[in-house]
Amino acid sequence: MTLLTDIRVVEAELSTTRVTYRAPLKFGGRVLRDAVIADVTVTVESAAGRRAAGHGSMPVGNVWAWPSNRVPTDQTLTAMLRFAELAVDQVTRITGAGHPLELSEQLSSCFARWADEVGRQLALPEPIPRLAQLVAASPVDAAIHDAYGKVHGTNSYLLLGSDYIRRDLSTFLDERFRGEYLDRYTLADPKPRMPLYHLVGALDPLDDSDVGEPIGDGLPETLAQWIAFNGLTHLKIKLAGDDLAWDVDRVVRVEQVAAEAQARRGCSQWVYSLDFNERCESVDYVLEFLDQVRQRSPRAWERIQYIEQPTHRDLAGHREQKMHRASQLKPVVIDESLVDYESLLLARDMGYSGVALKACKGHAESLLLGAAAQKFQMFLCVQDLTCVGASFLHSASLSARIPTVAAVEGNGRQYCPAGNHGWESRYPGMFQIRDGQVQTGLLCGAGLY
Repeated sequence: MTLLTDIRVVEAELSTTRVTYRAPLKFGGRVLRDAVIADVTVTVESAAGRRAAGHGSMPVGNVWAWPSNRVPTDQTLTAMLRFAELAVDQVTRITGAGHPLELSEQLSSCFARWADEVGRQLALPEPIPRLAQLVAASPVDAAIHDAYGKVHGTNSYLLLGSDYIRRDLSTFLDERFRGEYLDRYTLADPKPRMPLYHLVGALDPLDDSDVGEPIGDGLPETLAQWIAFNGLTHLKIKLAGDDLAWDVDRVVRVEQVAAEAQARRGCSQWVYSLDFNERCESVDYVLEFLDQVRQRSPRAWERIQYIEQPTHRDLAGHREQKMHRASQLKPVVIDESLVDYESLLLARDMGYSGVALKACKGHAESLLLGAAAQKFQMFLCVQDLTCVGASFLHSASLSARIPTVAAVEGNGRQYCPAGNHGWESRYPGMFQIRDGQVQTGLLCGAGLY
């Protein structure tokens, strides 16, 4: 049965833009100096005959999604862009009309075949990972959801109930979700304001003593300056994962610098998240790290809100890396490993207590896994991919509409503010940060935001 609200994609177009970073970003042992942004526009037609265009945008993120010792970085970028081109070409060939969840499901069912095709075309020495496939196709998925809201003249998050889709969540997840729809796990109105998580990269100066050659573009150069400039209360600290002394020292020093900066502005409450980017050899490293931080800086320890995936992203291949002991101390969230519902279930079994959603893994996938995490009472956060412009608004909309997410991560303004040009005037409260908050209540227009 076709619903009058169902849509089909009739046109799709891809364009790309390269944005240079104002400062290098180091994570997972690699350094980024620019980003390629993929923008997709789709035109959809509803069963009632109305048409509208939707937009999806996302950094390609190949260095994060596909860190390879066998495929050069420029080739992983080429492969992911080729995959995105296939997704754009094939989305107009989806059979029948449906809700964006159903169209996204059909689209993702082709990913493995497209990955094989691109691998043959480029003679790749290894397959395109599932995570890289999700990231490459995510602008298409976002564009479909955005167009769905626009063709119906309302916000896309208001179109997730049984009036708009024939199938309940059990058909996308499992029987535990029988009779449930995504409107049970999302907010009808976005949260008015949310704290912004600011990234403290491994190369980022903490205070004036760390500054070698100033950038000199008028923006802050150090963590202390950023805290004062934006009124920050949430700091995400990138760590090495294979250098215990450096990691402990880094957190202790961030605490020292932040305490001085916060004292100057009269702030006593702030928090940290810690990101090892899978570099820890085992959970024992995490436990020893936490113990040393607690001994050297009890206040830094208390401020740790959660820890991002510390060990290898291949959970099935590293089942011995269980997180139960670490999760008893602080929430430990699955990030790079989270590519489908099965990976979430495996992570739960292995002791992960939280889930990090990312818009770059697909809007539909994020909504579904966000529902599952809430069902299982897991800690939830939404993380960034140095998103700029529309991609940041998309990511922030997820944070604003999922009830248990407490903050918005966004570091595009730090590393590649050029990508936000033109968007600051349209959404000033999202790109001009005051009191450490983003004005997520603005994200209530037709479409995704």
